Amino acid sequence: MENISVLGAGSWGTALAIVLAENGHRTRIWSHRHDQVDEMNTQHTNAKYLPDTTLPHSLVATASLQEAVNDSDIVVVAVPTKAIREVCQQFVGSMRAPKLFVHVSKGIEPDSLKRISELLAEEIPSDYRSDIVVLSGPSHAEEVVKQHPTTVTVACENMAAAERVQDAFMNHYFRVYTLEDVIGAEIGGALKNVIALAAGAVDGLGYGDNAKAALITRGLAEISRLGVKMGANPMTFAGLTGMGDLIVTCTSVHSRNWRAGNLLGKGYKLDEILTQMGMVVEGVRTAKAAHQLAQTYDVAMPISSALYSVLFEQQAPKEAVDALMARMKKREIDEMQ
Repeated sequence: MENISVLGAGSWGTALAIVLAENGHRTRIWSHRHDQVDEMNTQHTNAKYLPDTTLPHSLVATASLQEAVNDSDIVVVAVPTKAIREVCQQFVGSMRAPKLFVHVSKGIEPDSLKRISELLAEEIPSDYRSDIVVLSGPSHAEEVVKQHPTTVTVACENMAAAERVQDAFMNHYFRVYTLEDVIGAEIGGALKNVIALAAGAVDGLGYGDNAKAALITRGLAEISRLGVKMGANPMTFAGLTGMGDLIVTCTSVHSRNWRAGNLLGKGYKLDEILTQMGMVVEGVRTAKAAHQLAQTYDVAMPISSALYSVLFEQQAPKEAVDALMARMKKREIDEMQ
């Protein structure tokens, strides 16, 4: 049995905390909202994020970040990408011993272009982290809490750390593989949100399955091109953190990014969409980072560039799709390299 804390009580953080508690670990979940902590501890629910889900009575919620971190051997970071630096800065000064950190968010910091493992490494001194592991793959919280079969990957160059996390999470409905390619896992997990926004927009425009199948396929090609240029193993993108995560995020109504893109295609403005969603849509912020990464690494990413134009340059979604279709003719194999 491990002492594990999950930082972040959104839908994914809560679902993972449920898995860990059901696996018999001493599990805490942290939220900065006292009313949410009270609800989880007294009513054993998290109605805003996972309605109709009962939390295990063994799962303890806390509003003390320092308590959550210091009383655990493994710390699962499940806050949005934009909050990671701030959250780390709040607890790092009070740390008493090194922890194994697992991050489960999917994004890239704009401007710095740092992956999440790099953000954690910058904010948490090496003396206080035994390692950093990435957990990623095709997984919707709404299905995990129903114990629907789910398969994910944990990535770390240190296989002993990856296997420890694998052992902590794995059970009869939550299968976990290990991987050494941290860059590939993080790039696949982050950029699939960008493609999912575009897939939702295609659906919102009413263009059908032909268009979406092409977009998913070409989207995987541009994610792979960038990832390989950054040092990832190309085979990673054919796996759970690449193709698997991309498919589920582009096709499921559970996907926030798909839902946001769908509204975009139907003519809603970005501000209206984010207000209506009421939850973080990681792909919006990551679209800006993807645009910057494409320029930095000189990689052709036409779908990501088109989405950037729609989100931040007020191009109409239909015009962006038409421009993609009118691109210069090429051999498909050239587009995949």
